Amino acid sequence: MQSTQRTDRRTPGVATTGEDSAVPDEPGTEPLAGLRVTELGTLLAGPFCGQLLGDFGAEVIKVEEPGRGDPMRQWGREKPHGKSLWWPVLARNKKSVTVNLRDPQGQDLVRQLAAKSDVLLENFRPGTLERWGLAPEQLWEINPGLVITRVTGYGQTGPYAQRAGFGSIGEAMGGIRYVTGDADRAPSRAGISLGDALAATFAALGTLVALQARHRTGRGQVVDSAIYEAVLALMESLLPEWELAGYQRERTGSVLPNIAPSNVYPTADGDLILIAANQDGVFRRLAGVMGQPGLADNERYATHGARGAYMDELDDLIAAWTATVNADELLDRLHADGVPAGRIYRAKDMFADPHFAAREAIIRLAHPEFGEVPMHGVFPRLSGTPGRVRHAGPALGEHNNDVYRGLLGLDDGEMAKLTAASVI
Repeated sequence: MQSTQRTDRRTPGVATTGEDSAVPDEPGTEPLAGLRVTELGTLLAGPFCGQLLGDFGAEVIKVEEPGRGDPMRQWGREKPHGKSLWWPVLARNKKSVTVNLRDPQGQDLVRQLAAKSDVLLENFRPGTLERWGLAPEQLWEINPGLVITRVTGYGQTGPYAQRAGFGSIGEAMGGIRYVTGDADRAPSRAGISLGDALAATFAALGTLVALQARHRTGRGQVVDSAIYEAVLALMESLLPEWELAGYQRERTGSVLPNIAPSNVYPTADGDLILIAANQDGVFRRLAGVMGQPGLADNERYATHGARGAYMDELDDLIAAWTATVNADELLDRLHADGVPAGRIYRAKDMFADPHFAAREAIIRLAHPEFGEVPMHGVFPRLSGTPGRVRHAGPALGEHNNDVYRGLLGLDDGEMAKLTAASVI
């Protein structure tokens, strides 16, 4: 469990981090402690990679435009006090410094940071670093072991590399948009920035792999994470299904094609419950809970293939039964007999759920404007060297002195000149 969490008295089971924690802070115990990341990216695809690395102890120095900062500081539908509720989560554990990357003096600051970093992370369009004199080959002259992680829509090479590539476009190209939604409607969005998050997660994986390779070679390398490829990696057997079987996956709404029962069903009190009982043994248990054990022996439902062929008919039978039972009772009965089932959660359900509470899946962080901010904890959980959230997203340039004076050794005169020239 994260080393600074405790149970908050006002919201049972929601862990709180901060100076008043009942568990002492233990800096340097996380698995990536001692790793330094210079993050140049903006918005989501690059910064989420930085968040993942920071969650496990990496020192992430986020470089932002002076006076404006990352646009994520303004993103999100709800803005109490005019502040983004997304920023405290995405920028948690990071240090914020300001640098004008288009100014030669700012570019020199990045070189100095790169010389003292293990990883440089960016998600600009390919060629941007090169135009700024920060090409990988130039950075490796300064620091041969530097891992350079680059997140883009289409990758660093290929005919589409120079196109603007947002997450939604990568989701469309990678295949997930086409199969998301109901068959009688246009392709749908998942409801979150899935493509960006996937590319960032693969970027974090690639970064750790490259760091492991550095142990053997002593050399850094480029980690090239493309949004469309990260999405494609999730598409299961979509490609061989088309080439070898001539099958085109289509949108199927809430069901899995030919996999039954696996759907959302109504309850007597107006709730919706998801039941997944498609395996033969599990379906037999479901039939027993329904009080219709004979369904498991009916030739129309007795096998996996038969249930898939009669999916609509079977779903109607199950829905007619679930509609007579209140949700809580229905779930108790299903769980007691080992039938996978559950509610479709909203945020308020997560706060009220005892399993979230028992595992402290939601934490709270102190925040200067909001008082405290609830957010998800660090996943996955490591038994010996867990990650932890040390603080919420910082103010713009909050760590200029810490980084420029403490790490780079700039003096008062140099700091004053850079500030006067709007470089920082």
